[in-house]
Amino acid sequence: MNTNSNLPEAEMIRPMNAQEVQKLVAWAGDEGWNPGVNDAQCFWNFDPDGFLAIAENDKVIGGGAIILHGESFGFMGLFIVNNAHRGNGLGRALWFARRNRLLSRLKDGGTIGLDGVDAMVPFYQKGGFTPFVRHRRFQLTQSASGLIRSERIVDVASVGLPMLADYDSQFFPVRREQFLVQWTQQKNAVSLAYVKDGQLLGFGVMRPSLIGWRIGPLFGDSIEVADALFQSCQLASKGMPIFLDVPDNNPPAIALCEKYKMQEVFGCVRMYYGPVPRLDHRRIFGVTTLEIG
Repeated sequence: MNTNSNLPEAEMIRPMNAQEVQKLVAWAGDEGWNPGVNDAQCFWNFDPDGFLAIAENDKVIGGGAIILHGESFGFMGLFIVNNAHRGNGLGRALWFARRNRLLSRLKDGGTIGLDGVDAMVPFYQKGGFTPFVRHRRFQLTQSASGLIRSERIVDVASVGLPMLADYDSQFFPVRREQFLVQWTQQKNAVSLAYVKDGQLLGFGVMRPSLIGWRIGPLFGDSIEVADALFQSCQLASKGMPIFLDVPDNNPPAIALCEKYKMQEVFGCVRMYYGPVPRLDHRRIFGVTTLEIG
């Protein structure tokens, strides 16, 4: 159990348990971040060592994720301190403890990513992170008319994990089979792939969230593939709102949101500590999550 000498004696930084991670994701909902209803369980199952809390008299008053995706890449997210305990340095202590713990889990020269709201970017820069690209969240309130489901759209499960992981590895810093299994098979998710002549050309996952649905990832070889996947998601959305987190460095992804008259409702900045991953950004139409990468 780690303690921090800069904190009052009654307070400590320590690992979180599964119930505390559920509380952390609930706090994210209170902040208006609209997490997925299965997020806490998926994140915990993937990396139960990937969370640190700051506690007062063993009551969690803040926490955050430090997810290890592989020996060369980790992600910091879900950084929240309870309102009543903000402004006294506890969040700063927790954040640096999380950064240092995640660095210790990575091999030398590894990279950490995070998505920071604008107000926190200067703080993260002081902590060694460099801004890379803006991510913008768009909301579709009402599904479009005239939607079709292409005959090339199939359930992700029919593709097979090796092919799915091969494709996904072009858009994420490390190969992540274990995560993909949990993410695509989570309860009530819509997980679709675009297959042509036996080749996987795109896939997307739409998961239920506190408000409507969140799509992530949405990867496609072209805007036509991404659009076909997005139309199929709309057909499965039951009329509820859909949210998509789009990177600014893929203009066709922004164009897809404009096609459906989606409204921008949130923005943040993807930042990296260490070498910037080399990804095929032209085919990233929606990032997987802002919470754990």
